[in-house]
Amino acid sequence: MEGKTGCLGNFFQKAKPYIAMISLQFGYAGMNIITKVSLNRGMSHYVLVVYRHAFATAAIAPFALFLERKVRPKITFTIFLQIFVLGLLGPVIDQNFYYAGLKFTSPTFSCAMSNMLPAMTFVMAVLCRMEKVDIKRVRCQAKVVGTIVTVGGAMLMTLYKGHAVNLLWSNFIHPNKSNVLQTSSADSDKDWLKGSILLIFATLAWASFFIIQAITLRKYTAQLSLTALVCFMGTLQSIAVTFAMEHRASVWSIGWDMNLLAAAYAGIVSSSIAYYVQGIVMQKRGPVFVTAFSPLMMIIVAIMGSFILAEKIYVGGIMGAVLIVFGLYAVLWGKYKEYKEKEMIEAIAEPVKDQNRMMMMVVVEEDCDVDIEMQKTEANNRAAAGDAPAPASASAITAPAAS
Repeated sequence: MEGKTGCLGNFFQKAKPYIAMISLQFGYAGMNIITKVSLNRGMSHYVLVVYRHAFATAAIAPFALFLERKVRPKITFTIFLQIFVLGLLGPVIDQNFYYAGLKFTSPTFSCAMSNMLPAMTFVMAVLCRMEKVDIKRVRCQAKVVGTIVTVGGAMLMTLYKGHAVNLLWSNFIHPNKSNVLQTSSADSDKDWLKGSILLIFATLAWASFFIIQAITLRKYTAQLSLTALVCFMGTLQSIAVTFAMEHRASVWSIGWDMNLLAAAYAGIVSSSIAYYVQGIVMQKRGPVFVTAFSPLMMIIVAIMGSFILAEKIYVGGIMGAVLIVFGLYAVLWGKYKEYKEKEMIEAIAEPVKDQNRMMMMVVVEEDCDVDIEMQKTEANNRAAAGDAPAPASASAITAPAAS
């Protein structure tokens, strides 16, 4: 029983990063659907970003203040600049551009464009020397090929639709589409090119956010505090951007409706929890591992969109999803092999360190023994040489005291 419990425990420890990242993709997928409904109802995406990060700050700050009050590093000027840039890249640039692109397109299309994230992150990580590419190694070849296949699958979904696939549940859930949001007809009138460009910029900012977050976590190791500070900084910056872009006071009004749900859900799940979980996983596995799971969000959104928004799924989307899954598997396989190789190197290096430490201790002890023997020999030689004059010197010392 103990052996089985130990095996299960080890399996769970190894599976935790995968479970965490897959769960986050479900959270992101729900955010895409809810946000699309809110934007279709007229909510400003600038205001949505402000409320989102206000909710995120309120949700994560108490935990950061209480749990990390003793381990929180001091904020230097360099770390402050990094937090400022993180707030600008993530909350402001990435999410405003992404919401604008989502408004012009559809949730499935937006997620498909976001699948360029692993490729962008991989290239940036290589440029920043956070990832090493040895093309002779199979694991590096798997990461490169997997990245290319993932991007190819995303592009196939974007450029090729094909015939619509009638899903079984669509006929039962949406038999009459007159009462459902007409996303297909509305999206056909949107500026898809503009939306695509906005989504590419959003993905580029998102990839940069992951790289800088990984760099910041090397010195500022308090993940909860970093998440709270990034969300708070993003709230302030988003307020400034909203005041510059929106000049109507009515855009700030929010009630007990879908707008409030979208802001609260996105803030608590997709910002505070997501930033924190990504930071923990990133410290162990790196930014490429974290972003490699983003293609799963598109598949989840496609299925959820067919349920909730009556979105159509096309043959091109299914073919692209298959390619994305293969690419994702190749990247994860390469990262897993790299992680196991790193574990083996550390396992080999630890006994060597212990052996070197023991050898140094033995050498130090031998040196100490030699020094002690030399000191004893010197003392004996001095004592042998000073036997005769010793009493004279003693009387000479005591003579003045007697007088």
